[in-house]
Amino acid sequence: MSPPETVNTAPPDPAAASAPIRILLVEDDDGDALLVEELLNVSGARVEIVRAQTLAVARREKLDQIDCVLLDLDLPDAHGLAALHRLKNDRADLSVLVLTGFDDERRGIEAVTAGAQDYLVKGQIDGQGLARAVRYAVERRRAEEARQQLEVARLHQEENARLERGLLPAPLVTDPELLLTAQYRPGRQRALLGGDFYDAVQVADGTVHAVIGDVSGHGPDAAALGVCLRIAWRTLVLGTGEADGVLPTLQIVHEAERHFAWMFTTLAMITIAPDRASVSVRLAGHPPPLLLSGDEITALEPAQVNPPLGVVDDARWAALEYALPETWALLLYTDGLIEGRTGIGSGRLGGEGLEAMVRGLQDEDAPGLVTALVERAEELNGGPMLDDVAAFLVQRR
Repeated sequence: MSPPETVNTAPPDPAAASAPIRILLVEDDDGDALLVEELLNVSGARVEIVRAQTLAVARREKLDQIDCVLLDLDLPDAHGLAALHRLKNDRADLSVLVLTGFDDERRGIEAVTAGAQDYLVKGQIDGQGLARAVRYAVERRRAEEARQQLEVARLHQEENARLERGLLPAPLVTDPELLLTAQYRPGRQRALLGGDFYDAVQVADGTVHAVIGDVSGHGPDAAALGVCLRIAWRTLVLGTGEADGVLPTLQIVHEAERHFAWMFTTLAMITIAPDRASVSVRLAGHPPPLLLSGDEITALEPAQVNPPLGVVDDARWAALEYALPETWALLLYTDGLIEGRTGIGSGRLGGEGLEAMVRGLQDEDAPGLVTALVERAEELNGGPMLDDVAAFLVQRR
């Protein structure tokens, strides 16, 4: 049996797509095949026709490169719907138009029921009608492919959203005197999780440890590393109950888990004493927490700047102790909150701008404060921040 050959390339049709429609004509009758080719030629449709005289030859074609099949139902090696079934088994999404005789419309209807896009009666269709039927069949298949791709994307998005929700922190703090509230806005559009992370854990002696961090970069790599670091931090704190060795060990995890050598992470860790009268602060290149007490706002900023995780080998992060008043709140945040514009030129909010904003919002309750801070920062910025934003408030009631 001779292989299929390209027998016609019709003149271009300006209304058609830029690439010609590739048609596989499966027809054993030379006269009928010539008629189909001439009809398409006269129509001006931009097509490329490949002829196969038997089903066996047609199935040897690269069906993934075929846009539409014109299929005769009476072939030497297949009769009736058998040819359609075999082609659809080879490629389920193949667009097939069946060709029937004057007295055989019933089989055409059966073919549509079995998966053909349409049926055409030989001798009852002109060139324009044939070209239109081919284009409709191709576009219906493309529309169905697009719908399926959108459905797959929707399912993936829902799956990712469920995964990201499951990875968001649920702080393990049982002290009824402490209220923890947070606002989290990932910079990635439509994402739930970014490279910023936060968490809090209360250990057996009543000490409360809290952390906030910011992985450099954006996208899923930063988000994955952020989740890894948060879980590692929680495990280290719960496993040891001590704060001193957490950051050096976390740096080892950081270097092992980061996807790129240039990635680093800034981090602030606080440890609140069981009597809630003091706090120790460890900063790894991160903005300092703010201590809020009455009208007073104090940045708990060390004199010496310590490096982020992933920058300096064998780095150490010293703890600084601060006394806490009777009532207090500690605000931890990532730099995405202070790097937004202020609406005046190219100026940024900065740490001083954040303190001024907090003073203006101190009448808010704790949940309202962190929400208002992020919303106000976005308002000044003229819209959502490009970077991830996290604000985490630990308050003694």
